[in-house]
Amino acid sequence: MATTKAAQRAQAKTEYNAFLAVCPSRQLLDRISNKWVVLILCALGDDADGASAPRTMRYSELARQLAGVSQKMLTQTLRALETDGLVTRTVTPTVPVTVEYALTELGSSLHRLTRDLRLWAQNHMDEVLAHRDVASASTTP
Repeated sequence: MATTKAAQRAQAKTEYNAFLAVCPSRQLLDRISNKWVVLILCALGDDADGASAPRTMRYSELARQLAGVSQKMLTQTLRALETDGLVTRTVTPTVPVTVEYALTELGSSLHRLTRDLRLWAQNHMDEVLAHRDVASASTTP
């Protein structure tokens, strides 16, 4: 019996090896590496000062906070996050209807990673831009 369970665990590890072309985790990596996913998770997981504090937000609040996101992209991304169990969507029958979004426990665990990624990008942008300038100057005749 122990051998069977061990074999199943070994098979699962192989099935979820993102370095393999057929690994389904690649689809998840593709989803969570999207800039709008990262920003939505950060918006739902951070307070106004950027401190980690999960909160519920209305669609319109998210749209205002995520400058540049189209209505279509925001809707598609929120639906995908809900499908993956990262975000909950709560509809309140008011006039007009109120729709609120919040992180699930699974979404909160991912938020911690995406928050660090966002902060790293913000904190190192000057260095990256300097490297880009150097690379651009060296390729310009």
